[in-house]
Amino acid sequence: MASSGQDVSSFFTNKFTVVRPVQRVNLDLTEGMLRQLDERAIRLNISRQAVIKTLLERALNEERTQPKRRRTK
Repeated sequence: MASSGQDVSSFFTNKFTVVRPVQRVNLDLTEGMLRQLDERAIRLNISRQAVIKTLLERALNEERTQPKRRRTK
């Protein structure tokens, strides 16, 4: 339709999610950790990378929501 010059604006909602830029990092893991990640990935039917991102995000969110602990000397 758009190629023929017809108005296609009704197909757009202007509701979208902003995707933040991604930065690639290297990570060294033990064989045992990789094995556990792969087992979880297989069980959840998702990629190893998705497992790592999910677990990391969960840990960061958990840390953010917990009250701050005071350090004792």
